[in-house]
Amino acid sequence: MSDASDAPDAPDARDGPGSPRSPRSPRPLGLWSASALVIGNIIGSGIFLLPAALAPYGGGSTLGWVWSFAGAMLLAVVFARLAARFPRAGGPYAYTRLAFGGTTGFLMAWSYWISCWAGSAAIAVAVAGSLHALVPAWLDQPWQLAACALAALWLATAVNLVGLRAAGSAQVTTVVLKVLPLLVIGLAALPHVDPSRLVPAAVPFGAGGPSWWSVAAATAALTLWAFQGLECATIPADQVTDAQRLVPRATLVGTAVAGLVTILACSAVMGLLPAADLARSSAPFPDAARVLWGAWAERVFATVAVISCLGALNGWVLVQGQIPAAAARDGLFPRFFAPTDARTDGAAPPRLALVISSVLATILVVANYTGSLVAVFTASILLATAAALLPYLMSAAATLWLRAAGRARFSAATLAVALGALLFSLWALWGTGAQALRWFAGLMLAGMAIHAARWIARRLGRRQTPG
Repeated sequence: MSDASDAPDAPDARDGPGSPRSPRSPRPLGLWSASALVIGNIIGSGIFLLPAALAPYGGGSTLGWVWSFAGAMLLAVVFARLAARFPRAGGPYAYTRLAFGGTTGFLMAWSYWISCWAGSAAIAVAVAGSLHALVPAWLDQPWQLAACALAALWLATAVNLVGLRAAGSAQVTTVVLKVLPLLVIGLAALPHVDPSRLVPAAVPFGAGGPSWWSVAAATAALTLWAFQGLECATIPADQVTDAQRLVPRATLVGTAVAGLVTILACSAVMGLLPAADLARSSAPFPDAARVLWGAWAERVFATVAVISCLGALNGWVLVQGQIPAAAARDGLFPRFFAPTDARTDGAAPPRLALVISSVLATILVVANYTGSLVAVFTASILLATAAALLPYLMSAAATLWLRAAGRARFSAATLAVALGALLFSLWALWGTGAQALRWFAGLMLAGMAIHAARWIARRLGRRQTPG
């Protein structure tokens, strides 16, 4: 999807604080770390608890997988093209700010930040569920599961407080430890899969039950959670070596690899276990391993699930600090969100942004832990998905707008992909459902009120300044 018109543009002096630093500046993330950030953030809690969340839809979830993978690849192309043009920190926030200005940039940063800490809460819950399968006697009460989830959340926060280099190394390690076992269980389960569990029921439009269209939309909203993270290499772009070349590569390759592994493994588990058993399961993959190989395999894959979820949690905690830090450097978030030290290795962590984000994730976990594990997970991922889809949608719109305004030379193929990504994001946003959209709308209104208050305060401060 590239031609001569997709050649890199010259740096735009108007791009502001997010502009890439000098090529001589040492940066802590390379191709492997950036790719691991994408793969690790995609392959995480979604792959381990998502079969349970999709169980009520049965074979209809196959429709969601098809649509969400196609939409994820469209979005990956959009982010790859934008990263090649504008390799700056902030990812979706930075691109929408560049195209539409500071107010839109603030709202996208706010929306994506909600997605990050809500996603961290969901992944922390998945860590607890995986540990429950490993040591059920120790985690048989809701408060124990909540405490376990919060311990995992703050462990990942502590790793990221050390710095980006430590977080990147942890991400590469956990990706290697979890991808191979998932391929093993996905391939081993295929001969035992019941195909009827993966075939959507033939329900025509208007036949009295849910139509294919509504089932596809509902399941795509859930399965898209398994692809969230595809844009993660674009967010710390100012920390990536040769970002203009490596960030697009990490985005495309990471999304494709992680997406195929995720679909293979989740589909194998859903085809192996009955839907009723899946719906009650807090650890579908260990349960599938027990069916295939016995109790010892259940413990092995429960351990793999814990490692996988911890890796994803580490990556999302990294991102939840980078977004408000990038917005703070651009003057849209309060300055205290930005890093306070000035290291020469470019790895200074935005400590206060990390801590505040984890506090919000903690509140979400505690507030929802009255329900079942799967119910808490489902509520968290739908909120996180809704909050991510708006920046996805606006990034696709930014691609079209920047080309129309003559500020970037995108090919006709890239513009067609951007239009497809925009329409997919709109459709998937509708599919998240009324409850998630109400929560998301309330949080966005709070963000708008904060932005308006800061704007008024700045205006009053300028009027009171002498001269």
